[in-house]
Amino acid sequence: MREGDIHGGTVSGETIRVVNPATGGLVGEVSAGGKDAVAAAVETAEAAQAGWAKRDPRERGKILGAGAQAIRAHLDALSALLTAEQGKPLHEARNEIQGCANVLEYYHSVSGSIRGECMPLSSYGLAYVLKEPVGVCGAIIPWNMPVLIYAWKVCPALVAGNSVVVKPASSTPLTTIRIAEIMEAAGLPHGVLQVVTGYGDAAGAALAATPSLGHLSFTGDTKTGGGISQAAGRNSVPVTLELGGSDAMIVCRDADLHAAAAGAVAGRFYNCGQTCTAVKRVIVDASVKEQFTRILCEKAAGITVGDGSRPGVGMGPMNNAQARDGICGMMDTCLSAGEGTLLCGGGIPDGAHYEKGLFYAPTVVADLPDDSLLLNSEVFGPVLPVISSDSLDDAIRIANSTRYGLGASVWTNDIKTAMISSSQIDAGVVWVNQHLKLPPDVPFGGMKASGTGRENGSGAFEPYLRSKTVLVKS
Repeated sequence: MREGDIHGGTVSGETIRVVNPATGGLVGEVSAGGKDAVAAAVETAEAAQAGWAKRDPRERGKILGAGAQAIRAHLDALSALLTAEQGKPLHEARNEIQGCANVLEYYHSVSGSIRGECMPLSSYGLAYVLKEPVGVCGAIIPWNMPVLIYAWKVCPALVAGNSVVVKPASSTPLTTIRIAEIMEAAGLPHGVLQVVTGYGDAAGAALAATPSLGHLSFTGDTKTGGGISQAAGRNSVPVTLELGGSDAMIVCRDADLHAAAAGAVAGRFYNCGQTCTAVKRVIVDASVKEQFTRILCEKAAGITVGDGSRPGVGMGPMNNAQARDGICGMMDTCLSAGEGTLLCGGGIPDGAHYEKGLFYAPTVVADLPDDSLLLNSEVFGPVLPVISSDSLDDAIRIANSTRYGLGASVWTNDIKTAMISSSQIDAGVVWVNQHLKLPPDVPFGGMKASGTGRENGSGAFEPYLRSKTVLVKS
């Protein structure tokens, strides 16, 4: 299959090869768009904006609802495509496609909530506040959850009456393009949703620097997010940034250790550990650490690693060579320095069938020093450090000791412990006796270096609407 910039810009001579990370085989090609492709997409979106903004929000929502039904009708094909380009197991790809449809349906359900205000003011007359679209919006999508995060960004912007220019990650553009086509076939007017493919330093940078954007949303690492924010800020374009995380999972002495270990395995090794809110540090009470770690390693060792398209595979490859090289480099640095105790995994699995893919074994490491790279960086891969704590206060201190504040979880059977911990942990999302699951109904975002602004929930409309006050003299 060969795809071009179907929804935005002109197809350039240079192309990007989209490669299956499990086999190294070619999945498809897209054009490597840059500044000109972005400018053309923005121009097309601007032309479509006025007509789309005039429609009632409920009508816009109905189109998203129709799009959700159409996405579900193509579930098998979309899941297979997502697995091929991203690498995740087929069951995880199906969950992500279903999640995308869920988000479209959610924003369909709340589309009627966009309303202004009207108030009589005795000293001024009649005042009313209009809620208007902000204009063309930009969305820069990462490669780890490309379809779900696409929906998080696109849906509230569209329902609010804006057109959107999307820049998917260069390694995972194909499913995003296909879903955009499906949404257009379901009734989205041509031009309202543009997809521009290209590399981040060309197409992404050009979109971030576009002065006419009404809003820009970015999900990715903290360093890149800082550059995106600066580029947008030079044109006073407001941004939503969902950046890196180092989510802590606190396991208290009264926790169900089997459930907590299963939660740690699911929360860390889902999507090969390539999730912003993955469990990235387990902080376990010293009194139960030995028992918990034994259960954890048994479960981690039982994960079947392989090509995500094959039955029974529990964890696929990493998405790209740069990501796996980063994990290999971190582990080599720590192990060569004698840091920590490697409990399981720690490298590329043995076997000829792993040689062509970007595989890395599920890994558990304990007894790391406080200044370890594995504890103070965002480890975006299947490596899980286990840390011992002396008390709940100590566990919370450790959880808050990084510059990140995206998510965290607390595992306990004591409601008081759960409530105290939730209030004291510096994170945008805190789970109790679960981790990672996130419905579209609630706001999501981080604190500190993990970003600014919130996505999801009815409040997600706010960045995509501007208020206009009208005062009528009585």
